[in-house]
Amino acid sequence: MLAHQGGWDEILLVAGPILVIVLVLWKATQRAERIAAKRTAESGETSATNAE
Repeated sequence: MLAHQGGWDEILLVAGPILVIVLVLWKATQRAERIAAKRTAESGETSATNAE
C-alpha cells in the first residue's frame, strides 16, 4: 500500500522512530535534571540545618 510513493513513505519509516527516540530521551533528560535539582536543594537544606 505504501510502496513506491515517491520516497516520502521511506522518510516516515526512518524519521518516525528517530523522532520517538529523541522525544523519549528529551523527556528522560528533563526528568533527570528535575530530580538532580531536587536532590541538590534537599542536600542544601540538610547542610544548612546541620550548620546551625
